[in-house]
Amino acid sequence: MIIIDNIMVSEEIRDIRFCCDLEKCAGACCVEGDAGAPLEEEEISLLEDMIDEIKPYMRNEGIDVIEKNGIFDFDMNGEYVTPLINEKDCAFVIYQVGHELEDRANIVAKCAIEKAWEEGKVDFQKPISCHLYPIRITKNESFEAVNYHKWYICQSACTLGKKLQLPMYKFLKGPLIRKYGEDWYGKLVKEIE
Repeated sequence: MIIIDNIMVSEEIRDIRFCCDLEKCAGACCVEGDAGAPLEEEEISLLEDMIDEIKPYMRNEGIDVIEKNGIFDFDMNGEYVTPLINEKDCAFVIYQVGHELEDRANIVAKCAIEKAWEEGKVDFQKPISCHLYPIRITKNESFEAVNYHKWYICQSACTLGKKLQLPMYKFLKGPLIRKYGEDWYGKLVKEIE
């Protein structure tokens, strides 16, 4: 375990090689699983404030879910998550034509929030849990734990990460800095290297 400023970081973040490979997985993390993406409380109000700017990028099914049930739901532990369409896709998932994909007919799951951000319509990129994936953060009263969430759908990302010799903490540099700041990330790198 690596500890930086009361944040416990799993050694897997240092040891595992990882690089998302959308050509292989097609964004499966946005459409698989038993709950939506974890949301931090402050992200809910951000999404509520900018939903009108995000809706033009969303699918009708996602808009319907949000208008009917709201911007968030709860997982089985009572934590805030994005709502799902038919208990499968995240309400914010959009599908775009991708490159040559295996068994997915050239379709890639992407994020309507991120698309609105890329086009300058909102200043919120996407939920931090999505940006950090496959890292998951567990919060306690006295510390946070940064852990690797191993899931079969990311096997191609592990394969590509090994090929590129790219450690997870380097692949996720931007999201880790977004979450904890440059100073914290610098301490992490110093501790690891």
